[in-house]
Amino acid sequence: MSDTAPLRRPQRRPQRTRRDEPPRSVGSGLGEIFTGLSRYGVNKMTTNIHAGDMRKRISVMFGVLFLALVVVFGRVVTLQTWRAPVYQARSEAQRTREQVIPAERGSILDRDGNELAIAIPTRTIFADPREVTDPVTTGRALATVLQLTPEEEFDLVRRMQNKNSSFAYVVRQVDSSIAKAVADLDLPGIGSYREYGRALTSEGLRPIIGRVDPDGLGTGGLELQYDSTLTGVDGYVQREVNSRGQSIASSQNEYKDAISGDSLVTTIHRTLQFQVDGILTQQIERLMARSGVAIVMHTKTGEIYAMSSVRRNEDGTYTSNSGNIAAVEAHEPGSVAKVFSVAAAIEEGKVTPETKFLVPGKQVFNKGTQWEQEIKDAYPHGLEQMTVRKILVDSSNLGTVQISETLSTERNRQWLAAFGFGDKTSLKFPGESKGLLKLARNWQGTEKFTFAYGYGYGSTAVQLVSAINVVANDGVYVGPKLVSEVVKADGTREATPATPTRRVISSALHSVKCSLESMPAK
Repeated sequence: MSDTAPLRRPQRRPQRTRRDEPPRSVGSGLGEIFTGLSRYGVNKMTTNIHAGDMRKRISVMFGVLFLALVVVFGRVVTLQTWRAPVYQARSEAQRTREQVIPAERGSILDRDGNELAIAIPTRTIFADPREVTDPVTTGRALATVLQLTPEEEFDLVRRMQNKNSSFAYVVRQVDSSIAKAVADLDLPGIGSYREYGRALTSEGLRPIIGRVDPDGLGTGGLELQYDSTLTGVDGYVQREVNSRGQSIASSQNEYKDAISGDSLVTTIHRTLQFQVDGILTQQIERLMARSGVAIVMHTKTGEIYAMSSVRRNEDGTYTSNSGNIAAVEAHEPGSVAKVFSVAAAIEEGKVTPETKFLVPGKQVFNKGTQWEQEIKDAYPHGLEQMTVRKILVDSSNLGTVQISETLSTERNRQWLAAFGFGDKTSLKFPGESKGLLKLARNWQGTEKFTFAYGYGYGSTAVQLVSAINVVANDGVYVGPKLVSEVVKADGTREATPATPTRRVISSALHSVKCSLESMPAK
């Protein structure tokens, strides 16, 4: 008998399904994991650290998710509240188009209300290079209608070939008939819009009126000086469009009328201005002068009735100067200024009209110095006794110098300033010159003598006529004036400020007037 047990067929142990397993807690699962890990030499302290890291990661994940939700919520609030007007404006800009209604520039009138400068309706032709299908053919067609030069045509074609641009001028401010001829060509990408040009009733007025550039801005004369007054306020039509830029018929358009600019009433007398232009041109031609200026000013008010500036061109023609040389160019006044030297000496009681001087026909001043200069009278004569009245009537240079020497150099300079020299007039004309009148201490050499008969200092024609007017206006200086009223767009009229006045001479007035009246006409 064997001591060993009999052999038995091994029995398969029934497997338990997951359904038969008792529920396992998270803790037990982690315990099994920890137990398994411990078999590989991982201690419990390390396991606890890893579990803590997992919890931290979960916390961080939820924190990031929370912050993301806060950012999204804040963005929504921002778009719907603070930034809403910005995006609304962008949206409206994409679905609206605004067409400018140009304002009409105010007119410039003469003293009787006659038009001197007016706004005229014109058309400006433009191209949209992105819509121009054939720049060369289009340029050739436009050049034919608009009579462009080959150079102008080439430049136009070049600009229409620039597809990065949406706008290019073809020609500005042309007559509506020309614009219609272009429209009849039915060229893709070519259009036109209304603009106002400027027209003068007489080119002789150009020195006073000035110019307006194609953009409607004054660039000279009264157009520049009163640009803000003459310029109106543009209106507009705002319409809603679809994605193709076409107007939506059912939409409501927003409309604002243009406001015309104010008009100016000048002191100019149009007929007299025309006559003065003609007379001045004749005198320039007769004397073969390079240019000439003529001013007609009202004695009491200083209002300028006519102010003409004419220049002789190299080809022998005569044109009104583009700039008002009567106000902007300074020249030595010459012999006409002798009246100021005589008036000053009489006013200060240094001489009377009958005071006598021994006057030579010529005299050398500053002899032996770098300033040495001979001064002589216009007509030859020997040593001659002359009264102040005769000196003025005969226009004696040396006699006037002797009269001026009765006053100090500084005092003579002060009298010239009192007559308005060395300072701008009340016209405030664009580019107006104040002339040249140096301080007395800066007068050198014969300047201390030649000022007496109008040399050594400079004045504009406006300064000179205003100074002479002192004698005609009973010794009172009155500033020159070119604009008397502003007519508002609604028809109301507003007078411009009165020009400044001041008394210059009094006791010398009668004597000087009598002397001037006794001077022979030349």
